[in-house]
Amino acid sequence: MGRKDPTPPTRRAAMSPPDIVPMFAVPFAFSRHPEPDRLNASLRRFLLAEESRGEAAANPRPLTTRNAPVFESDFNLFRNPDPAIQELKLFCWDQLLAVIGHLNGYSLQILQTLQIYNDAWFHISRRGGFFGLHNHPNASWSGVYCVDPGTHDPDRKDSGALCFVNPMTAGAMFMDAGNGLIPPPFGTQLRSVHFEPGQLVLFPSSILHDVKPFEGQGERITIAFNCWFTRPDTECS
Repeated sequence: MGRKDPTPPTRRAAMSPPDIVPMFAVPFAFSRHPEPDRLNASLRRFLLAEESRGEAAANPRPLTTRNAPVFESDFNLFRNPDPAIQELKLFCWDQLLAVIGHLNGYSLQILQTLQIYNDAWFHISRRGGFFGLHNHPNASWSGVYCVDPGTHDPDRKDSGALCFVNPMTAGAMFMDAGNGLIPPPFGTQLRSVHFEPGQLVLFPSSILHDVKPFEGQGERITIAFNCWFTRPDTECS
């Protein structure tokens, strides 16, 4: 153990403080469909009808921990010709390509050459439904769109929250008065999204996340997707 310095720390007001620079950061993007009420009404009807098909529409090989109140579909949702699904896919791709173009410095011409590969599915959660901690290997970007957040019990503030784990968790290996109160984005806290209808969140697929138990009435309905890309005009895939 190091010896305690008997000299109390001092801070001279005349000294300029050092520059604090965010050397590492994780990009998230938040958006909202311009007409969520109209679109979500159609999506809700379609998804509940799909759920009623039972195993024919369900994920045949679930991997991530979940419980009985959660229905997870197969991963072919965006290949369905239903007009509402196709409208949502176009919205998601528009928003995702805007993020990719901004972060990578791609021109519109380059964005138009990208080939998008995807898995897409939906979750319907009823009271008590949760989804365990996971990320999405073999993809670069993931997204979740809220069709219906459900009606949460007033005393359950984390009901159905989509919770993200800070990838810099090693920063929490030792906590004391020097780092214990640092707020985001530099702190090591979890970050949560409490969905509103029509909201879309986009995030790197490597980020660990889970869904807290839904404690409320009705159904919590979300659509999720993973994407990976190729550029045919380059060797970069």
